[in-house]
Amino acid sequence: MTMESLLLLQWQPTSIVVLLLAITIFLYTFTKSSPKTHKKLAPEATGGRPVMGHLHLFNSNELKHQTLGSMADKYGPAFNVRFGSHKTLVVSTWEIVKECFTTSDRLFSNRPGTLYVKHMFYDEDAIGYAPYGPYWRDMRKLSTLKLLSNNRLESLKHLMISEMNGCFKKLYEMCTKGGGSTESVGVIRMDNWFGELSFNVVARIVAGKKNFSSVSNDDGAMRYKTAMDEALRWMSFFSFSDLIPSLGWLDNLRGIVGGMKKAGKEIDSVVSGWVEEHREKRKRRRSSSGVGHGGELEEEEEDFIDITLSILETSSLPGDDPNMTMKVLCLDMILGGSDTTSVTLAWALCLLLNNPHVLKKAREELDLHVGRERQVEDSDINNFVYIQAIIKETMRMKPAGRLIERMTKEDCEVGGFHVSAGTRLMVNVWKIQRDPNVWKDPLEFRPERFLTDNADIDLRGQHFELIPFGMGRRICPGVSFSLQLMHLALARLLHSFEVASPMDAKIDMTEAPGFISHMVTPLEVIMTPRLDSKLYA
Repeated sequence: MTMESLLLLQWQPTSIVVLLLAITIFLYTFTKSSPKTHKKLAPEATGGRPVMGHLHLFNSNELKHQTLGSMADKYGPAFNVRFGSHKTLVVSTWEIVKECFTTSDRLFSNRPGTLYVKHMFYDEDAIGYAPYGPYWRDMRKLSTLKLLSNNRLESLKHLMISEMNGCFKKLYEMCTKGGGSTESVGVIRMDNWFGELSFNVVARIVAGKKNFSSVSNDDGAMRYKTAMDEALRWMSFFSFSDLIPSLGWLDNLRGIVGGMKKAGKEIDSVVSGWVEEHREKRKRRRSSSGVGHGGELEEEEEDFIDITLSILETSSLPGDDPNMTMKVLCLDMILGGSDTTSVTLAWALCLLLNNPHVLKKAREELDLHVGRERQVEDSDINNFVYIQAIIKETMRMKPAGRLIERMTKEDCEVGGFHVSAGTRLMVNVWKIQRDPNVWKDPLEFRPERFLTDNADIDLRGQHFELIPFGMGRRICPGVSFSLQLMHLALARLLHSFEVASPMDAKIDMTEAPGFISHMVTPLEVIMTPRLDSKLYA
């Protein structure tokens, strides 16, 4: 027997054992991994890099939702990108969105947190960012049933009308006395005016603050506005914590965390002051004697904080700290009800000025149902089908929130693709609402589409082709209030004033980057009263 044969005999048993062991490990691994590896995944955009993912593909030359829209044209209605460390499924058709927020709605009921929410807006106590569970459900129920129900809004409508009357009176004075943004009488910064209108209305309903934008420092208006301006400034900074958590320590070195904490403390101080003011007011009234000044608040002075204090006297509020709950509700209502409303009204006016034939039809409808002998009232709104169509078309073309982000709780399937737990979901609202398969001539401003082919589509999250307020369990709870305010404000504006752009130039429709779709160029408009001066008093 040769030496080679002897060595072969010596190693043969060992080789057989190693081979069998290798086969066993392979089969075990294959059977364990095959259910995952054989699941179909959505395509991933090319060009991803280690650590940063696809962040380098998003630059200042194109807004985020537009870049994602171009990617959808290339990769399909559902594709993956990586924003830093976070794998994100981007969806761009209403059919897939419907699947996510009907059959899989529970799985997509959480929103990923952000550094600015953590340090400035009460973190997971905030209704919009609270994890789906008992606390969130109780807060949602309190908001929708006790504060924003149709009956409650009806009882508070006089507060909205009062603030609106004051803002329109001021607008009339600005037009006739040269109080606008330039030296020319009647040239007004309408984006600023819309912001003041919506904020004043919301602040009055939430905290009872009358004419909040114009009051003295003693009332806390300037403190709040200064603190919110500072918060918005910090929100504009890139945060490593949100996209690459392992580098989050850099946010401390850059001063972002410290700046956010300081702004958050100031906002909390102002809101805490509002709650304490209401407590003291109730104590004074109950300690005083005389009819009309006893235990019950007069209905005309009751606001959201009063309502929550009344609830607290007979039952408990969600959460462990009633003071925190009231502050969260107060700030959530103000943040959610003012900025998006003012932005939508500004875009509506832009679109009307650039489409004078639509503006003419709107005014004809107003003159037909109201005439020029009185102001538009809330009870007139149901008659203004064209005005309602203008609001719908504005929110279709220029949704205030162009992207909606959620996060999966469990493994699931979306559009035929496997989605792992922890994956983020990004809904491109802007892309969906411009889908040529749904909307004829989607880039044209055509309110008439909501009087004919799309007449049945509403804004309340039931039709996934049009979702400016969101959809599913976390749809904006203030839809009714927002629509009520926008319809009345736009109708009264177009009925009370002639509007025109300076030198009849086209309005710049360029959008600014950010969470809300603000316009880049200030909206300066020539305003001329068209009713008898007595009606503006």
